[in-house]
Amino acid sequence: MNNEFLNFLGIAVRAGKIITGTDMTLQGIRDNTVKLVIMASDCSERTNKTMHDKANYYQTDIIDNFNSEELKKSIGKDRKVMGITDLGIAKRLKEIMQK
Repeated sequence: MNNEFLNFLGIAVRAGKIITGTDMTLQGIRDNTVKLVIMASDCSERTNKTMHDKANYYQTDIIDNFNSEELKKSIGKDRKVMGITDLGIAKRLKEIMQK
């Protein structure tokens, strides 16, 4: 499960269907361009609360099952928060997590 998810996340990055960073992801949630939020499980408490509150308000799903090191290896950047902007990729990532 983990490898399939992280590999597909890498494909999303190469396809250009991802935005990274807390501020950009929050803005994407607000303007409805982010379809899925992926957040490291070892984010700060403040970031965790902010992202969950905003995602709940705008009814955006969050996946926070991976630590920052796993996400870094997957996307090639040291980021703890990212947003998937493509609906099809977001649906596929959610399906992989439900396996």
